[in-house]
Amino acid sequence: MKERKRRFGDRYDGRRLRTLSPMSYVSPYIMKTRVTSSNYIRDKFDTEKAEEYVRKKRDEGLKGFGMMHVLIASYIRVVSQRPGINRFIAGQRIFARNCIDVMLTIKLDMTLNAPDTVIKAKFSPDATAEDVYNELTRIIDGYRENPGGGFDNAAKVLSHIPGLVLRFAVACLRTIDYFGLLPKFLENVSPFHGSFFITSMGSLGIPPIYHHLYDFGNVPVFLSFGAVERKNELQDDGSVKQKRYIEYNVVTDERVCDGFYFASALKMMKKILKNPFCLDEKPAEIVEDID
Repeated sequence: MKERKRRFGDRYDGRRLRTLSPMSYVSPYIMKTRVTSSNYIRDKFDTEKAEEYVRKKRDEGLKGFGMMHVLIASYIRVVSQRPGINRFIAGQRIFARNCIDVMLTIKLDMTLNAPDTVIKAKFSPDATAEDVYNELTRIIDGYRENPGGGFDNAAKVLSHIPGLVLRFAVACLRTIDYFGLLPKFLENVSPFHGSFFITSMGSLGIPPIYHHLYDFGNVPVFLSFGAVERKNELQDDGSVKQKRYIEYNVVTDERVCDGFYFASALKMMKKILKNPFCLDEKPAEIVEDID
């Protein structure tokens, strides 16, 4: 993303958009919360090429490379061409985010009582699938070697505050965030501030859920995906072929951009997922959001 001079009304995590349509300007005042502004979308994609791509990357030495990396890299590639989905609402204003922040929940091990945490990774819009893999591996391995830190430390401090005081403290955080004054060190670890939250239900053995957006913070998109499903389909020649699909659900904040724009972005993502080999190369062009 190109460097821009900060203007009055901009935040450190995003620049205020000033050329929006009147409807876009007014909608955050009418639809005041992300939960009441949420749209729910269900779709699926054929995994034939994606699974072939995963095998290729593992053969190249990317141990543990999987569908999570493909989905995140695909979303980042879409943001590079449809930057409007990387906007956020704060203080009833619409901002274009300065970077791409991706959040996901991890556990130390897959047991009922194992602790979990949310990790947050920053990417540039020209990130490739290998860039995504390397950054996530660095963060996850670092956390598993030294649990704690970041959001865990912040949550631990808050957990020791008495209930009524904690309620007041969170209200204060919400107020200063409204005015763009939340300290950077809190925003850097907050799982409630970012571009995109993704969760794998397939790893838990259940179908994807519609995960709500958070009213605290500014995350505008939450994606949940399930395990690979097999389906027998009748072909044009009368034969039956077994195909493999992954179903995913997306919840979006409809105020950040219009339905046509969101639909275009989701169709682009599905096209990439059907043949993700393009993620090995950086995009030829990075599209900038409006002023």
